[in-house]
Amino acid sequence: MPESLTLLVPGALETRTGGYEYDRRTVAGLRGLGWQVEVVALDASYPEPTAAARVAAVDALAALPDGALVMIDGLAFGAMPEEAEREGARLRLVALVHHPLARETGIAADRAAALELSERRALACARHVIVTGRATVTALQPYGVSADRITVVEPGTDAAPLSRGSGGSFIELIAVGSIVPRKGFEILVDALALIADRPWRLTCAGSLERAPATVSRVQQMVAERDMNDRATFSGELGAEALAALYDRADLFVLPTFYEGYGMVVAEALARGLPVISTPAGGIPDLVTGDSGILVPVADPRALADAIARVIDDPACLQRLRQGAAARRTTLPSWEQRAQQMDATLRDIARTAP
Repeated sequence: MPESLTLLVPGALETRTGGYEYDRRTVAGLRGLGWQVEVVALDASYPEPTAAARVAAVDALAALPDGALVMIDGLAFGAMPEEAEREGARLRLVALVHHPLARETGIAADRAAALELSERRALACARHVIVTGRATVTALQPYGVSADRITVVEPGTDAAPLSRGSGGSFIELIAVGSIVPRKGFEILVDALALIADRPWRLTCAGSLERAPATVSRVQQMVAERDMNDRATFSGELGAEALAALYDRADLFVLPTFYEGYGMVVAEALARGLPVISTPAGGIPDLVTGDSGILVPVADPRALADAIARVIDDPACLQRLRQGAAARRTTLPSWEQRAQQMDATLRDIARTAP
């Protein structure tokens, strides 16, 4: 008999973020290995669910048979302590944690404390916790999750052609990610203003809808620094347009405050594109050797110096390109990650109710 899994995700599975991409590829990979996977869409209000969203989640879990294997995306799971406590003894609950909810940049201290308490309660009821990066194992230590209840299943990366670069007089910088506080776009604008005399151009590809206040602030900073003709915010791009952007880029830049793994960093490396980022979350495991430069979090001066070093020294850029090209051959595929997820979930499914 094929194994069966119910996956609960907040909002639409087609949502274009790294977390949802991980969920989509997990579903496809498991189905390819013979699993019966049912996807249940919870309300999109998580991790701050409305009363109606909570009722719907209760009903969705109650409809599942005793002993069912249920994986819940951490964006919702951490905000479902009562539901987890109610169903944890009856269902095989698996939490899929991309990063702790309280670690999101820009939330108020009291809200972060409430999220940490909520997620701690929920995780106590999980049969197992799957995390998408090794750094998240450490991040979950304060939550009381023992190491024997955690498995790391990192994202895969699709093979891609080597970026050809711009070949022009300007160094083309790209940053891929939603314009939200955690990604550090304000730091990036401050850094580039410090090296306005260098020949660079920037394209930021990512949603402009998730944090309107942050988008407005970043765009205002660009205007105030007279950089409108050098910094472009394209919004979300389709696969073909994004591939074209990667192909003509010279350098990938993302001064993120925190990443559970860093899927866009891996995607840049898969194209042999050097990376300048921060040692946040799983990024130090990705940017190894001469494949990029890591600078301290929230340090515009250090970021500016790193970008300027690459612009000023063509040999440095070439060395980083060679390092990134070598790193791309070591990145695991989604098929390999699906096999790891398959083995992990089969072990959980065989445990006693």
